[in-house]
Amino acid sequence: MAAIDASAAARAPREVNRQARTAWGLATPALALMFLILLVPVVVAGVLSFTNYSLGNSGFDWVGFKNYDRLFSRSTYEKMFIATFTYVAVVVPVSVALGLGAALLVNSLGRIGDVYKTIYFLPVMATLLAMAIVWEFMLHPTIGVINQTLELSCGTFLEVIPFLGNGCADGFPLWLGDRDYAIWVLCFIGIWQGFGFNMVLYLAGLTAVHRELYHAAEMDGAKSAWERFRLVTWPALGPTTVFVVTISCIRAFQVFDTVEAFWPQGGGPNKSTYVMMFAIFEKGVQQNLIGIGSAITMLFLVFVMFLTLIQRWLVERKVHY
Repeated sequence: MAAIDASAAARAPREVNRQARTAWGLATPALALMFLILLVPVVVAGVLSFTNYSLGNSGFDWVGFKNYDRLFSRSTYEKMFIATFTYVAVVVPVSVALGLGAALLVNSLGRIGDVYKTIYFLPVMATLLAMAIVWEFMLHPTIGVINQTLELSCGTFLEVIPFLGNGCADGFPLWLGDRDYAIWVLCFIGIWQGFGFNMVLYLAGLTAVHRELYHAAEMDGAKSAWERFRLVTWPALGPTTVFVVTISCIRAFQVFDTVEAFWPQGGGPNKSTYVMMFAIFEKGVQQNLIGIGSAITMLFLVFVMFLTLIQRWLVERKVHY
């Protein structure tokens, strides 16, 4: 018996090593693919951000932090940061709030809520570039349905809404051609396109809220819907909210299709919609300035990494009910 136990003990390390080699063998192709697709491009972009390299040139010069200095010293890139952070600061909180509200509404309607779920989710399923073209026609200053509707409403709401009075007298705004309106149009479309996705995430989070918690809250005196939401639903949706806010921030930083469809030359009137992804496309692709385009890319990755670290920190703090 002792001999058998000794033999089994001797075979155990060999079995563990064999399983480890098998695991590494199965994981190696995936790790190699991740290294080639994810890490190598980031390293290459980081190296090129310190050069003046352009495609087609036989060589390049090392310029150090000159590209980054340009990003923080020139007015064009100052407008880029203003447009990007304005878009993120407006779209993220509004789309998250609307997504939560829509999820609560759909969840309370039962079977009929599936109809609203489909309606709210349609902008997510639609191709954003195609929807941008539709919005471009709707926002046209003369034939667009929005300005035509405002014009028809002038007689009815002239005394109620001063803005319509000004529009009737002076003409309605060029939604896409006026620097004072362009960024807000971009934000509105971003909210319209994104809150349905957040609604689906919140609906998934609501399914994990146990009904017993609501019963316990009612027994403790939480009779109104607001008290049940404040004491039970909102705390229980803590992890979901962290994830939704993080994903919404990343998606907001990645806005590009709408800008390219509306303002293909220059990023809007007076660079008012000159967001980071469009700047990367313009510098790196249209103007073949790979160095400065790589520098903008690295800043973009820094922002995304910062958001990811914040999410990880919040999750590790166990943000839950």
